[in-house]
Amino acid sequence: MVWKKRLALWKYPLTLLLGIGVSNLGEWIYFLSLNLLVFHMTDSPLAVSGLYIIGPIATLCTNFWSGSLIDRINKRKLLVFLDIFRALVIAMLPFMSSIVFIYFFVFIINMANSIFAPTSMVYITKLIPIEHRKRFNSFHSLITSGAFLLGPAVAGLLFLVNTPIFAIYINAIALFFSGMIMLLMPDLEKDSVLSVERDTSSIALLKRDWKVVTTFSVRNKYVAGIYLLFNIVMVIMASAVDSLEAVFAKEVLLLTDSAYGFLVTLAGAGVLIGALVNTVVVKNMKTSSLIGFGTLFVAGGYIIYAFSSSFTGAAIGFIVLAFFMAFANSGYLTFYQNNIPVEIMGRVGSVYGIIKAILLIVAISVIGVAAQFSSIQLVVIIGVMVMLVFSILLAVLCILPSRKAFYITENIQKEQ
Repeated sequence: MVWKKRLALWKYPLTLLLGIGVSNLGEWIYFLSLNLLVFHMTDSPLAVSGLYIIGPIATLCTNFWSGSLIDRINKRKLLVFLDIFRALVIAMLPFMSSIVFIYFFVFIINMANSIFAPTSMVYITKLIPIEHRKRFNSFHSLITSGAFLLGPAVAGLLFLVNTPIFAIYINAIALFFSGMIMLLMPDLEKDSVLSVERDTSSIALLKRDWKVVTTFSVRNKYVAGIYLLFNIVMVIMASAVDSLEAVFAKEVLLLTDSAYGFLVTLAGAGVLIGALVNTVVVKNMKTSSLIGFGTLFVAGGYIIYAFSSSFTGAAIGFIVLAFFMAFANSGYLTFYQNNIPVEIMGRVGSVYGIIKAILLIVAISVIGVAAQFSSIQLVVIIGVMVMLVFSILLAVLCILPSRKAFYITENIQKEQ
């Protein structure tokens, strides 16, 4: 009887996790396939690196208006549309004979991704009861970690039996399947009245919405601060350091291609094991500890990696940082869902996404330029030391007794 009640309670969350898993697996296959497709077309590493900058640029071009759209239309219908739209656009990529057209289509896909992420966050927050969010987020981390590990492996198998183009079609099918799964989910806004201003795309409306986000951020400086610090450590600085990962492995650690591949595999295994442990212990851990100490240990892993001079040291660092990523991410997602009013979450997520994209572009550019004129290891060490400083500050802010109310699940702030 207990299991029947639990199954009924988790019916839709588990269905949603299935859709997320299929979509994430497909995205990894698509990403690796696209890299190979562009490289085969151009024989240019620079052309491949151009794919990495398209995402943040698409975010900048999308997020300043997409939040207004997200908060005003039906989230389930939008998610279904975005899944099917991305599937159709991705299926068209193999027919492109020009790198310019491929970049354009990838830009469109990334614009859809930029809308999909905050929309799914709002839908998940509405679907999952507050008392189950931490457990759901731990499973979410497990699913994304599994995709991180399995995606490249599946892509590699597909490359052995067929071409990267075939793998791209597989991702299109995966996204279409994900859209069909979303159709099975409940329409949470079916009986609610959504805002339907005629001037949804007008400058006046955008200004009002940005003012809403600004007002919320000023009144909730702590929430905005935690968001910024977490993303500086886990996204911005981590991505900047990771952009030199292959060069670091070849020039500093003097690894062969196969050894580097094994190092990445160890990181994937660390992520998966950490996510599995996280699902077991997350219920008994405070959200503040998950964020603060999880992020601190991730930074510690990067420190071990940066100061390494051999495969063994780098492997230990990779395993440590990968293991604790799931803890930090599940804690952060829970904090975000519990402290940002769902009525304005689309707008807040989109505007904050612009700030994150700008900082990401700046950080990657600075660390890339610095690596051209200085020692690779020195640049990586400086990067991870900056990461460590911010992670210490984040951990301190998370455990402040005066901020305990932000981590009590019963206290959700309402739009002011």
